[in-house]
This record gives sequence, C-alpha cells and structure tokens, in this order.
Amino acid sequence: MSSDTIAVIGGGPGGLRAARGIAEIGGSAVLIEQREFLGGTPIAENYAGLTPHNEPAEAAMRRMAEAVTSHPAVQVRLGTQVVAAEGEAGAFTLTLRGPDGREQVGCGAIVLATGFGHFDPGRETQMYGYYEFPDVIALQDLEAMLKVHNVVRPSNGQPPERVCFVQCVGSRDRQIGNEYCSKVCCGVASKEAIEVRQLLPDSKVFIFYIDMRMYGFWESQIYWPAQEQHHVQYIKGIITEVLPTKDGRLLVRGEDTTMGRPMEVPMDLVVLSVGMEPSPGTRAMARLLGVKQDKYGFIHAPGGPLDPVSTDREGIYACGAALGPADLEDTVSSAANAALRAVAYVRSRSLSAAG
Repeated sequence: MSSDTIAVIGGGPGGLRAARGIAEIGGSAVLIEQREFLGGTPIAENYAGLTPHNEPAEAAMRRMAEAVTSHPAVQVRLGTQVVAAEGEAGAFTLTLRGPDGREQVGCGAIVLATGFGHFDPGRETQMYGYYEFPDVIALQDLEAMLKVHNVVRPSNGQPPERVCFVQCVGSRDRQIGNEYCSKVCCGVASKEAIEVRQLLPDSKVFIFYIDMRMYGFWESQIYWPAQEQHHVQYIKGIITEVLPTKDGRLLVRGEDTTMGRPMEVPMDLVVLSVGMEPSPGTRAMARLLGVKQDKYGFIHAPGGPLDPVSTDREGIYACGAALGPADLEDTVSSAANAALRAVAYVRSRSLSAAG
C-alpha cells in the first residue's frame, strides 16, 4: 500500500465513519478490526436500541458496515491485530497479524477508533454484589435482554415486578480514580427504563441518581417522557449496598438525599449504570504507537477543544470514545473530523513532495 493510504484501527461506529469519510473525499483506507465482525461494542454487547432515538442497533451498525465494505477505496481486515509499528508520519509501516498470517501495511496517517470498555462493577468492590447475586446486572446485560424482548430475573427466569437502576457506577468516583462523568449513562438508563415499562407494563421502575446529567435534547427526548409518559420514578439518593433477602429478592440500601434519611427498598432486579473506561485496545495501541494517554488512559488530544482529534504524534489522529466518554453523535462527528484531518495531512505531504 502507498503512503497515501490511511489506516483506521477499530471497526466500531467511529472506525466505520472514519473509513467511510476517507473514501467519500477521495482517499483510500484500510480498516483493521480485531474481532471477526464490524460494528464494535453495539454488536459485541448485543445492544437493543441506540440512545436517544432507539433505532435498532444491529440494523444501524449493519448499514454503517455495508457503506464501508461496498466501497472500493476501503480494504477491511477482520480478525486482525496491529502487532508492531515502525516509521514516521507519512511513511508508517504497520505489522498485522490476521487469519492468513502476518503482513505489513504502509500508510501515511493513522486514525485510532479503538473505543471504550464498560466499567467492571466488581473490580474494586463488591458493594453491589455484581458477581455475587445473579439479579444484579449491568446496563449492557439489560440491553441484551431488551434486544430479545425478554427481561427476566436471571435467578429464576421470571419477569421482575420491581426494577431499579443505580447511577454513576464506576464514574465520578475518586476512590477508584474515575473522577469523570461517563456522559451517556443517565440517558441510556432512562431509555432502558422506558423499554422495561413498555415490555412489562405492570412493573415498577426506579432510577437512583446523584444528579441527572441530560445534555442537548436528551432532556425532552428521554428524561421527561420517562417520567410523564412511562411513570419511571427518579429518586435522588446514594446507594451504599445491595443485600439478599430471605424471600429471594434484593434489598437496596442507601440514603434519600432529598429527604435526608436512610432508605431500604426491596427489588427484584438491580441494574448498575456502569461508566466508560478506555478499552484494552485503546491502551494497547497508545503504547504501541507511542501516543500519549491522559491520566485515565484515554488518548490525549493536546490541541484541546479547537483540535480535539490530533494526538501528540504527527500523522496520528483519534476519535470517539478512544478520546474519552462519548455518545454516538460525538463519536461519528469526531470520526468524520479525524478522517478529514488524515486525508488533508497525506495530501499536503504529497503536494509538498511533488512541488
């Protein structure tokens, strides 16, 4: 491959949008995805609907993937990892390990679209009993149930009568080092709460929150409809522990901070709104390419808000949740930006060389 080719690492929403953007403006791209399929986390974690409009995730990702795989200017490598990198901006050489062995790919610029990982709610503490109690699940676990329209208690296979969401699990927590807000959890929990109420109209659904962080239009798209149309109950409070009860349910303990008093409420299903962390791929590619990470492990963008996709290494750009917590709109917007910057970079070098 020529040095005019741009390597896009990661085949999720960000990588798909970046590869498509490169091709649309006349560039050529090679899209490298370590999984055997495109679509990233929405496919790997069996997302039901995308927040906030609730378009089926599988259909949306399929549409994005087809726009890339059908374009002659994009080569796709599935089941492939970048295992070595040499060279400098304008003349990088990546060593790939894939189904057919190793190959080397030359490229003029690189776009990192390596995404995020869900916070492991049992990693630091078992205060919520994620690995101890089967009826304590995470947002992505509930998404998989919603996708097949079968929300049940894992312990007995029965539909839950009382469901609660616990917000900010793994976010805004200085003790574990994740001081940042993960940006999407409030909206995703509200979307899922609506879906639970639609699927189980006799259920009662609660959201325990520190404070709700709906940005942009999400307030009117999700937050108010959840309360006014679907009767989801929002309770401002801090959950301190989840315990089993003698009748096989879960006891959620904490403090109602509005009323300033302790609370204990029985639940059938507890959903932990886990935050975003850098994916293993983000951390690995940053080390391999010598790109600086911030204190949390995300890719550092030294240009700040006016240049949010350039890394500290010339010719390497990043997008989406590789840079920090991001929703899909953020992800595809920054991916298009990174694609434009990468194409402009390789073209400017070609023009300089020709001149």
